[in-house]
Amino acid sequence: MISIEKTIDADVSINIFLKTEKNHVNLLNYIIRRLLLMILVLFGVSLIVFSIMMIIPPGQRVAIYVKSEKVTPAQMEALIEKYGMNDPAPIQYARWIGNIFQGDFGYSETAKGPVIEGFKQYFPITLELVLLSTPLIILVGVWLGTLGAVHKDKPVDHFTRVFAVIGYSLPTFWLGLMLLMLFYGLLGIFPPGQISNVGKDVISSPEWNRVTGLICLDGIINGRWDIVWDGFYHLILPAFNLVILSCALILRLMRSSMLESLGQDYIRTALAKGADRGTINRIHARRNALIPVITISGLMFAGLMAGMVITETIFNRKGIGLWMARAALQLDVPAIMFNVLFLGTIFAVVNLIVDILYAYVDPRIRLT
Repeated sequence: MISIEKTIDADVSINIFLKTEKNHVNLLNYIIRRLLLMILVLFGVSLIVFSIMMIIPPGQRVAIYVKSEKVTPAQMEALIEKYGMNDPAPIQYARWIGNIFQGDFGYSETAKGPVIEGFKQYFPITLELVLLSTPLIILVGVWLGTLGAVHKDKPVDHFTRVFAVIGYSLPTFWLGLMLLMLFYGLLGIFPPGQISNVGKDVISSPEWNRVTGLICLDGIINGRWDIVWDGFYHLILPAFNLVILSCALILRLMRSSMLESLGQDYIRTALAKGADRGTINRIHARRNALIPVITISGLMFAGLMAGMVITETIFNRKGIGLWMARAALQLDVPAIMFNVLFLGTIFAVVNLIVDILYAYVDPRIRLT
């Protein structure tokens, strides 16, 4: 009898091991397929953007390279010929793609240098704000949404719903200006910008080791905790602005999804068997309710990474959103094309990560 039980246990262990290995292989194959699909998506995005840019006359596209207002038509034609803007579209596209693979994205007038250098200058400013804001947005939205669903039609639920409606309806520029007037104008705290004047002198000095471009992280690397606090101090108000505006959508979605999960049969069965209400809400209901929230959170993160033009303008943060707006206004074609490709890459990568998180949160989902 003992040997039979050991044989059964061994068979069960082998089956579990084989099933786990199969799931890992399926997940790996899925990731590989999505990466290949992502390449096709980016190729399609590049074709669309390039086709739209080709509508612009060569004279306007070459104007970005003109440094003097006293340029004759003959000189303009020479510049157009120099940069091959009269070549057939396929040749121009192939030349552009070839330059990209060599790390040459062109010259950006708005960045006053190569596009990639402009990206290194503006992107860390946006990334630092996104890394601070996104976890707070998700945590606050999920917490308030769960709280409202668990206490449905009670004062707490009414408060969360009013907060969601107000937060979702407020214009970004109005809320940002109100926060600046209250905290900086009246109280004299949480100033706009990226860092104080004293901090600017420190990070621009030759002794400063600029590793990531993120002020707080570089401050930790350099052992300058005063710079860490200075950078974080300037992040508080724009992050607070984003949390109020962005968590409203997650809150409403989490509440409705949580209410749907709490109404399922397995929840009523667990309650009938005497399971703890807190355990049911925390482990069973909330975990299943997170599926749609993951999707929205991923798209929100990608959108924030693309830049927050209004928020960065109001709080005087020179991030990638402000750069993209300036590039569009000044017809900075290389910068526009780079930023669109960057945005497409961000959305493709985030969608892949979201799909993988689906399988982790809900094992019933099979990535096939």
